[in-house]
Amino acid sequence: MANAKPMLDTYPRDFNVDADILSRCVDECYACAETCTMCADSCLGEEDVQMLAKCIRLNLDCSDICTAAGRVTARQTEYDANVTRAIVEACAQACKSCGDECESHAHHHEHCRVCAKSCRRCEQACRELLGAMQ
Repeated sequence: MANAKPMLDTYPRDFNVDADILSRCVDECYACAETCTMCADSCLGEEDVQMLAKCIRLNLDCSDICTAAGRVTARQTEYDANVTRAIVEACAQACKSCGDECESHAHHHEHCRVCAKSCRRCEQACRELLGAMQ
């Protein structure tokens, strides 16, 4: 669900990046956060939970970082580009790590396959925003 673009369209000031790139990043961050939380929960329901411990940890870390990145990038008034850049870079890295781990389990767990795809979309959206910020 794309929620950020209609809100950005109503923003009363100009901002420094393309609204489509920014809104995609915000939306992908929130979507990835939700997917990672659900993947961690699904991993906890599996019989081989201990084998999935790293996946669960990365799911939860990625979810938290994506939520923070979504919130920070959604706020445009008097933003600090250095802070925004740092959280978006952290989000891209968290998504890469979580996506890599989920891909290693995707052949046994469908939820990990779905999560890996969400992580890849968010990582790409973050990298596109970082490119637009420079």
